[in-house]
Formats: sequence, structure tokens, C-alpha cells
Amino acid sequence: MDRKEVMEMFNKETRIGTLSTSNKKGDVNVAVFGSPQMIDENTVIMGIGKNRTLEYLQENPKAVFIVMEPGKTIMDWKGARVYLEAIDIQTGGGFYEQIKENIAKKAGKAAADMIHAAIRFRITDVRPIVDFST
Repeated sequence: MDRKEVMEMFNKETRIGTLSTSNKKGDVNVAVFGSPQMIDENTVIMGIGKNRTLEYLQENPKAVFIVMEPGKTIMDWKGARVYLEAIDIQTGGGFYEQIKENIAKKAGKAAADMIHAAIRFRITDVRPIVDFST
């Protein structure tokens, strides 16, 4: 799947996205997020509150972000599965402040005040939303 095409879809304001994580015991979690941004073909960044997703990422850095764009019928939906590995989780400093500032611009100060950490992910794989290959 072409990562430039995925990046365009990933960064749209109107897209739907979920981040799936698991802890070291294998317990799974999925949550809806609006803040992740694909800043280049290999990197995703996001701000996150103090929640289960952050807790799980601190135990197991691997995650999957599913991005979807609705279509007229289910066969018209577009989407991608973006496989991630957290490589940097910061709760202070320049990267953290930059993430909070960007969220404040887009979603307001109240949303930015809920951010507890800034995360940088390395993209390890990208697959279509529907894929019958292994």
C-alpha cells in the first residue's frame, strides 16, 4: 500500500481512527483518537492523556492504528491498518510542549490540558483495511 496515499487519508480532519494496544499480559484495548498525525512516510506522532492506552504502550510499544473513510456502501469505504512501535514517550520537554500546542490550536486549550504524554511511533507496516493476503 502506498504510504503517501495513507498519509493523505491519515491526516484528514474528517477521518475515523482507532488505536489498538495490548499490555505485557496480552490484555487488549482499543480507543478512538483524533490527535495522531502521520508526519512522514515512517512516523506517527500523537498526544495522549493518562489512560489505559498509555499504560499499555509503556508495557508493550506495539500498536495498530486503523484509519477509515466512510463510503456510500461498505465496499466504497477506504482505509488502512498502520502498524506502529512507540519509540519515544515524553511527559515534558520540547516535543511534549509542541504536541500540546498543536492540539490547543486544533481542539482548544481544554483538550491540550488533558494531554499527559507525547508519543512518537515508527511505522513498521501498512496494510489495506481489507486484505486477503497473509
